[in-house]
Amino acid sequence: MNTWGQSTRSGNSHWLDRERLTIYPRLVVALFVIMGTAWILLSENMLDLKGKPLGYDFITFWGASYLGLTGHAAEAYDIQLLLQAEQIAVPASTRAYAWFYPPPFFLVVLPLSLLPYTVAFWTFMGTTLAGYLLVLRRVVREPVGMWCAAAFPAVWVNLFHGQNGFLTASLAGAAILALKRHPASAGVLVGLLAIKPHLALLFPIALVAIGAWRTILCAALTVAALTAIGIAVLGIRVVEAWLGSLQIARLFIETGVLPLAKMPSLYAALRLIDAPLAFAYCMQALLAIAAATVVWRVWRRNQDWGLRGATLMAGSLLVSPYLFDYDLVWLALPIAWLAVTGVRNGWLRGEREVLVCTWVMPLLATPISAATGLQVAPVVICALLWIAARRAGVNTILRQAPPVNPV
Repeated sequence: MNTWGQSTRSGNSHWLDRERLTIYPRLVVALFVIMGTAWILLSENMLDLKGKPLGYDFITFWGASYLGLTGHAAEAYDIQLLLQAEQIAVPASTRAYAWFYPPPFFLVVLPLSLLPYTVAFWTFMGTTLAGYLLVLRRVVREPVGMWCAAAFPAVWVNLFHGQNGFLTASLAGAAILALKRHPASAGVLVGLLAIKPHLALLFPIALVAIGAWRTILCAALTVAALTAIGIAVLGIRVVEAWLGSLQIARLFIETGVLPLAKMPSLYAALRLIDAPLAFAYCMQALLAIAAATVVWRVWRRNQDWGLRGATLMAGSLLVSPYLFDYDLVWLALPIAWLAVTGVRNGWLRGEREVLVCTWVMPLLATPISAATGLQVAPVVICALLWIAARRAGVNTILRQAPPVNPV
């Protein structure tokens, strides 16, 4: 088997060799553990040095759960009423965090407030992280690869935020892995992505491209069942309140109430440099169409499931203007699929450099954006999608090529 340190054609060693891949990820994990420990130790009354509650996005999950269990689910979409529920979890918190999630995700978080805030946080994050690592383990089996996955900065961004990136990424990855042999189960997993539907918009395109009608049917039935259960448990007013909250979310991203520097979408990148609103939306729509076209072509013409998965999950992050840095945890799977393909079949020029840039990007994109107003994330994700599509176009040729000389 070829290694990361091999050249594409000449046999010369590459700077990204196994020794660096063995040492650097462990150092990064140690650094994040130290940062996380300091973050907790320097907090006071469950608030960090910036006055934010620890795991500050998770507080909305706990607050929505509390309102849902007390019979006031629709009030979770009222920011001020949600703040009052959040203060039951962290009394010192004074910042309001909005809840824009649909009823299916409301069902997921509903039991959380049965537990104290800290216990609920670690229960949710621990279980979703375990699922995420299990899915990654299906793709990357070597310890070196799993260390790279553990050190992936987006994993820690999601953990520190207390967000649901582990859950959505594991559902998407598991759906792709199950699709070939278990189409019905894959459909259920795709349907469960209704918890965050704007990340799943390209999945129907991919499924239609390969004629996966059974999967599409199961996905549609799952969405319908989740919606029906949500209405039965939470009440019809929750659906009305959620639809109303979407207009608030749109207003927030258009007026800059939400932090654009933390949003790795093309829309946010353009708004950060004062591009007109209509132009930013138009360019985001064009990028979404381009990503959908790439996904369609790859899924229609290429039989490699790793390359299909890489294009679908990378392309999915280029569709919606509403995207946050913790959603970048999805990129671990495209990186893994492309790395496995490169190790197995030999590397194309520039592939490893793009993978490294993608791996580092979740750590640097927000600070760069905040300091300079330039958001690099869409460019990096486009580069990742491009190398996946390029690889898909020459995959058959690569498999017939002679192996690359080892280091």
